[in-house]
Amino acid sequence: MAELIYDKTGRLIFTKEMKEEYTILMPQMLPVHFGMFRQLLELEGYHVDMLTTNHRGIVDEGLKYVHNDTCYPALLVIGQLIDAIKHGGYDEHKVALFITQTGGGCRASNYIHLLRKALEKAGLGFVPVISVNLSGFEKNPGFKLTLPLVRKLIYAMVYGDLIVDVANQVRPYEVKPGSADRRTEVWEQRLVRYFTRGKGMNRGAMREIFARIIKDFESIPVEGEQKVRVGVVGEIYVKFSPLGNNNLEQFLLSEGAEPVVPGLTDFMIFKVYNRMVDVDIYGGKWLKKKVCGILKSYIEGCKQDMINALNNSRFRAPGTFEEMHKLVDGYLGDGNKMGEGWLLTGEMLELIHSGVPNIVCTQPFGCLPNHIVGKGMIRCLKDNYPQSNIVAIDYDPGATRINQENRVKLMLANAKNMAQA
Repeated sequence: MAELIYDKTGRLIFTKEMKEEYTILMPQMLPVHFGMFRQLLELEGYHVDMLTTNHRGIVDEGLKYVHNDTCYPALLVIGQLIDAIKHGGYDEHKVALFITQTGGGCRASNYIHLLRKALEKAGLGFVPVISVNLSGFEKNPGFKLTLPLVRKLIYAMVYGDLIVDVANQVRPYEVKPGSADRRTEVWEQRLVRYFTRGKGMNRGAMREIFARIIKDFESIPVEGEQKVRVGVVGEIYVKFSPLGNNNLEQFLLSEGAEPVVPGLTDFMIFKVYNRMVDVDIYGGKWLKKKVCGILKSYIEGCKQDMINALNNSRFRAPGTFEEMHKLVDGYLGDGNKMGEGWLLTGEMLELIHSGVPNIVCTQPFGCLPNHIVGKGMIRCLKDNYPQSNIVAIDYDPGATRINQENRVKLMLANAKNMAQA
């Protein structure tokens, strides 16, 4: 068994020996993206399991070990990880946990400390927690985000956004149910094989693969009239995670709607852009701004390639980051960047301008910045865009699924009435 080694602060370190022996448990946020992320980590020699559990016991575990005024996403992620250790059939002395840290003032930086406290309370203090970050926090000998791995993860993110986008535009109309899901699984596996061979990770190859993905999904037989399109925005975890939003996308499909979910790429561009804004507002090294600017431009270029590919197909394409940034001008400034910041309002504006005025804004308990830039901006948006039909849905340990779904049904009823008017 690997020796437990602690640093000077008392933090349990994930060692090279642990990399060989331990299974790393990873929470799931975006099923398609994280499915590829997991496989890419496996190719680096890590033993990774992605948690897809979704039951009330996760909330109960979270409430046991996290204070009930903690934000709901933190409670869910911590509850899911502890539930997996206790009930997932793992050797608790041979598991480690992944958690992300972005360096901001929000959950993505502070979960890790809450998680370690929760593990101590549960008698699992010997379980190492690995910080996944690009800021140099909490280095571990057994885990490194190398440049080649980061590059693969960025490409997987953009490919994932395209696959989810086209699948969402096919799924409500497919003649044979499950066709889009099966095609999605095929491309997940195919892309990982490409990455293994060093393929698909330059702009030219990416453009070719974009065209092939789109052509493959265009070949799926579809039928029926255009359904009500419903945008989904909000705090990043409850916006994307089926566990966090009670399978919101599946519910919208069951109600005869077409979900429209802005991708992960804009969020990552937003986070990189914020580093540049920090230098402008608070001062800092010009080199940091320059490096961030290069990374931002590169990711934006990849997204532009995706937009161009979609514009040459029957599928609708999202807008660019800069177009969204211009839309939010006059509503929120660049300094409003805690959590989802101005991006959340920007996504609502982009949806409205692209013909999707029906929007579900997912609001988790305890996420103050999200409520300000989400629910707090709805009145202003409705004043400026009377056709907008936005509903804020609260997600917390005490919220009932039936109440959440009834509020979505009311929004859909309003959408149908507006369409007939």
